[in-house]
Formats: sequence, C-alpha cells, structure tokens
Amino acid sequence: MKRRIIILLALVSANIVSAQRYAVIDSKYILEKLVDYKDAQTKLDQQSKTWQTEIDNMMAEVDKMYKSYQAERPLLSDEIRKKREDEITAKEKAARELQKKRFGYEGDLFKRREELIKPIQDRVYTAVQKMAASRSYDIVLDKAGGVTLFYANPTLDKSDEVLKELGVNK
Repeated sequence: MKRRIIILLALVSANIVSAQRYAVIDSKYILEKLVDYKDAQTKLDQQSKTWQTEIDNMMAEVDKMYKSYQAERPLLSDEIRKKREDEITAKEKAARELQKKRFGYEGDLFKRREELIKPIQDRVYTAVQKMAASRSYDIVLDKAGGVTLFYANPTLDKSDEVLKELGVNK
C-alpha cells in the first residue's frame, strides 16, 4: 500500500512539474542592448575613475611624505620625528577613509549605481513580468545571474522578446 501511494505521489508531482511553462532570459544580454544602461555604466566608470585618481594622488602624497621623512629621519629630533610620523599616519588614514567612503559597502559608488542602474533594472523586471504573464510562463530563469544551467534550449531564450517589450530593436 505504501509503495502504491509513493508511486502515485511521484506520478502526480511529475505531472505538476511537466505542466509548468518556463522560459530562460539573459539579463546581461538585455541590459547591454539598452542605450540608457550603457550611458549609466559609462557615467559610473568615469566617476569611479575620477574618485580613484583622487585617492591615488592622496596615497602618492603619503608615499612622498614617507620617503622624505625616511631621508631626513636621522637629522630630526624625537619631537619632530613623532610629529612627522603622526602627519603621515593622519594623511594615510584620511586616504583610506576616503577610499572607504567612495568605494566601500554602501559608499558613494554604491549609491550612485543604485541611482543610475536600479531604475533600468526595474524596467527590465517589469518587462519580464509582463512577458511572462502574457505568455503564461510559470518560471523565468536568468542565465546571466548566479543560476548555473547545464543546458538551455535556445528556443527557450526570450531575451529578444523582453527587448521587444522594452521597445528596443536588435
């Protein structure tokens, strides 16, 4: 009796799984086709480069101060040595704090990315939802994200349909 129930449950669950309709999209492919995403990414890259240059300049100044200190150290009194070491340490700490402020978790770059990229991602998400609802898909998998697919039939890739929904031609 138990065996029959298990077999029956297995058959019912197999029917439920096989009845689901699913599609595969590539969000990276979709985003790369969107002009406003490319523009936002360019802005982020430029801002990041500017901030990195600012930090690199500060660190170069620290390095210059340290080398100067090393060369003059034998000639300095203990009091002046301590003062110079403190100046170098403070400058290096300021550079590291700026780096954390710009590039750290929830730093300026993170906030800027949220500001520029999130609305675009939300549009793609909405388009995927519309496409899935209109075509009765139960599951939509993203092959660009952390999901690993061993095989995906190319006919299941609906990325171009999402682009069409967004009004973007290939």
